[in-house]
Amino acid sequence: MSHLIHFDKLNNTRDLGGMRTTDGRLIREHLLFRSGSLSELSDHDMETLSGTIRTVVDLRSDGEREQKPDLMIPGVNYIHIPIVENLTGGITREKEADMSLIREFIFKPDEARTYMAEMYRGFAGDAAVRQYGRFMQLLLDESPVLWHCTAGKDRAGIASVIIEEALGVGREDIIEDYLKTEEYIKKDIENLTGVIKQLFDTDHDLPTETLQYLFGVEKDYLMTFYAAVDEKFGSMDSFLEEGLGVDRNLLREKYLE
Repeated sequence: MSHLIHFDKLNNTRDLGGMRTTDGRLIREHLLFRSGSLSELSDHDMETLSGTIRTVVDLRSDGEREQKPDLMIPGVNYIHIPIVENLTGGITREKEADMSLIREFIFKPDEARTYMAEMYRGFAGDAAVRQYGRFMQLLLDESPVLWHCTAGKDRAGIASVIIEEALGVGREDIIEDYLKTEEYIKKDIENLTGVIKQLFDTDHDLPTETLQYLFGVEKDYLMTFYAAVDEKFGSMDSFLEEGLGVDRNLLREKYLE
């Protein structure tokens, strides 16, 4: 499983290094990092990242980047690969989209869950596949690399899933690592509940399921992505090779030991 790196301002930054593949090899440490937004960093965080990574890949939309731009880390190259460009609450985490979505679904948790699952289906759509293909190609040219979205759970999470699949990590281990995000963002969801109560100007309990479904992770979401890949490409192998253009031999040569 990927392991958490402790920062002052980052709750969900992990190194994929150490994850074991089905043929017994290991992902090399200190080369592949997933994270949430880098818009708030302490001096210590900046110093640590400056000495750890070479390239940051920002998977957020233009709107997100304008609202909360990454802090520039000395000596680090920044590349923008937006997985989705439109306002999409729960995925882009743009404030305008999030508030609209919460108002729509706060008392309809089942519909919120369905909405998010369909968003994950979109990660196998043409536009997202093109962008993930760019990202995977970049991994052959740049390292160590840190990729992030806003919360580090959806777009960055799927990027991690794709990398782990390409490197040969077992499916159950991939799912377990994806779900581990829940532990690291738990406090963020708790804080968000207080903000939403202020939004609705109430001291009464609000359905917490909706916030969990919109801003947490669910196994169903990931399985929806896998199902969409199979429906469109026939298999994960075809998705990686034909959809994304991944050269797995080169990728494994670089990142496995």
